[in-house]
Amino acid sequence: MKIAIIGTGRVGSTLAYALVIKQVCDHLVIAGRTHEKAQGDALDLQHTLAFCSRPMHIEGSSNDQIKDADIVVITASIAADEPVLTSRLQLGEKNTLLFRELIPMLAANNPNAVLVVVTNPVDVMTYAACKLSGFLANRVLGVGTLVDSARFRALLSQEEHIHPDDLRAYILGEHGSNQLPILSSAEAGGEPLGDTPIHRQLFAQVTEAGFEVYRLKGYTNHAIATATCMVIEAVVFDEYRTMPLATRFDDWMGIKDNCFSIPVVIGRSGIIRHLHPKLNDSEQQVLRTAATAIKSAIVSLIPDLVDDSRIDI
Repeated sequence: MKIAIIGTGRVGSTLAYALVIKQVCDHLVIAGRTHEKAQGDALDLQHTLAFCSRPMHIEGSSNDQIKDADIVVITASIAADEPVLTSRLQLGEKNTLLFRELIPMLAANNPNAVLVVVTNPVDVMTYAACKLSGFLANRVLGVGTLVDSARFRALLSQEEHIHPDDLRAYILGEHGSNQLPILSSAEAGGEPLGDTPIHRQLFAQVTEAGFEVYRLKGYTNHAIATATCMVIEAVVFDEYRTMPLATRFDDWMGIKDNCFSIPVVIGRSGIIRHLHPKLNDSEQQVLRTAATAIKSAIVSLIPDLVDDSRIDI
């Protein structure tokens, strides 16, 4: 199993470390604009193998030398123009230009790969990657609200005194302000958690959690890298795991030609199936409002790649 990481920033480097520690693959390639940085990361991780249970081939490379990978993870991003990042959409204009350069080359050199998109704004970038690669949508996965859902379960765990793994609570929609918790079906052990004021307060904390980390240390890396590692493991080991991921779809629950996080089942070929949770009337309305906002961002940033440019859904 050959995995390539495109991007040698903090998220890419943290992800590479997680893949080595967990021994997820037997061939790991790290690539980026700065070849020396990629080689440095690779060498550092080669030294890490002395503390691992089995060997792994690790190398640094340039982006155009990545070929025949089974999974290509894209963490590469352009720095924001603004001194303070207040929305992931601030990265959209430059990152879509970056993807127009990267994705066709990566798709041509890795025609059988599953693409995992981490770059923000991840919903727009996943749509762009799907269109620019020509891959079927099931082979282009955006990490999306998986990390938001994990943050939500962590907060719920503290409130309910139940292990996060035993909580079933999803956040769907945009990895950003247009996300929503599906509280009507949130449960633990078959018992509903309920749509309560305290749970709403916890969700409000989740929507700001990434920016809180960003304000405190200038970037986020650990949670998003771990979430990405979980996605990769589900593909590598054909786990048929259920998780909320950004995916481009023609029609999901009546919403047309869009891309945001919905519950999906993940295996070796990428997305195996879409799931369709039962939503109450309020959740359906919020979801459709969020979908309209997400589609507007997609049309604004990549109008030439959109199949159906209608905003009103």
